Amino acid sequence: MWLSMLLLYNHFEGVSMSTRMYGPEEKAKLERLINEGSTVLREIEDLKEGLKETVKAVAEELEIKPSIINKAITIAHKDNWKDHENDWNEIEMILGVTNRLPKD
Repeated sequence: MWLSMLLLYNHFEGVSMSTRMYGPEEKAKLERLINEGSTVLREIEDLKEGLKETVKAVAEELEIKPSIINKAITIAHKDNWKDHENDWNEIEMILGVTNRLPKD
């Protein structure tokens, strides 16, 4: 009887859920992880919003597109300038071959 009630409880609107049983310690650990994870994600959202506002303010002050500053931040964070430099070298070569480089 108990098992059938558990299976009935775990079957909600056609979606089957796991019938695994968790002990008090496992349940507490999962609750703590979910709560802490949610807090971390909320903090990340707040930090991203703050960065976005800061980038916008500095971009306006320095008359630079925010997307350029964001790109620089991403390249610095990932430490992958060499990848971008190689891309720009290839783009420059293609534009040179097709006579599309600006004339100085």
